[in-house]
Amino acid sequence: MPTSLTPFPLNTWALYQLTSSQEGRHTPYMVQPEYRIYEMNKRLQSRTEDSDNLWWDAFATEFFEDDATLTLSFCLEDGPKRYTIGRTLIPRYFSTVFEGGVTDLYYILKHSKESYHNSSITVDCDQCAMVTQHGKPMFTKVCTEGRLILEFTFDDLMRIKTWHFTIRQYRELVPRSILAMHAQDPQVLDQLSKNITRMGLTNFTLNYLRLCVILEPMQELMSRHKTYNLSPRDCLKTCLFQKWQRMVAPPAEPTRQPTTKRRKRKNSTSSTSNSSAGNNANSTGSKKKTPAANLSLSSQVPGLGAIPNCSLNPGRDGDLCHSTAVTPSGQFKEKH
Repeated sequence: MPTSLTPFPLNTWALYQLTSSQEGRHTPYMVQPEYRIYEMNKRLQSRTEDSDNLWWDAFATEFFEDDATLTLSFCLEDGPKRYTIGRTLIPRYFSTVFEGGVTDLYYILKHSKESYHNSSITVDCDQCAMVTQHGKPMFTKVCTEGRLILEFTFDDLMRIKTWHFTIRQYRELVPRSILAMHAQDPQVLDQLSKNITRMGLTNFTLNYLRLCVILEPMQELMSRHKTYNLSPRDCLKTCLFQKWQRMVAPPAEPTRQPTTKRRKRKNSTSSTSNSSAGNNANSTGSKKKTPAANLSLSSQVPGLGAIPNCSLNPGRDGDLCHSTAVTPSGQFKEKH
């Protein structure tokens, strides 16, 4: 274990062991999250020239979750770039680093900060360095510095769920011995003065990241082809049809209960008007009752009154409200 790793805080570790046992969770990985990066560096160093796709898939399975994502952010001559790839494309990303002439790759974390959550551990390292040793086109050591944010699952495996590396700067180091050997050759010196990477990334890796912009949306087609053994054209038709169905399908709206308007009843101003309204209602009991008979005749002149009666059906003039008049004979007559 490297000496740069600080010892795990005992009080924090004891607290999480206690909470894990109380909540019935598995005891978490017995190392620091940084140690997983150290183990990943050792696994990358054990790579050989004969390492095939199966070796890289096993490497990604050991250190990355099934739904993990890897994000790279940096700025090139034509502006800022940001690439995010899924779990199925992560093995190929690491293999392209070595295909671009790299013979060694490892990560150095300095002064990282750890934060613990219920089911994950986040490591934030503002001084991260990705070191690559290039054997071609010339012997060069490249130090790519930036900020690395990792999210580990808080379980026995402690695999990476999200990887986000923001590149700030890079340096290409050429040994003095090589410069001394070609001190008298201007063409070789001119070639040594040119950069072999862009922001610490080889052209193989940059081209693969650009290709991932197309490959990432096609993961659904590839998965459907592998599952149902359909032709590429049929997979595309099926995916487009399902996406079209989701677009044209109306969103499910919650059922609303119909709202009924309640008519406000006016308060009577005097008991005399109430008694007169009751006498008029009793005298016309043999006749057909109208809705206006249920309303109080407040503030009306005895014998003749207008009662507001709002309806949802417009009248002759297009108004929603009309009035009902009470004639001296006790009959009702609508006035618009």
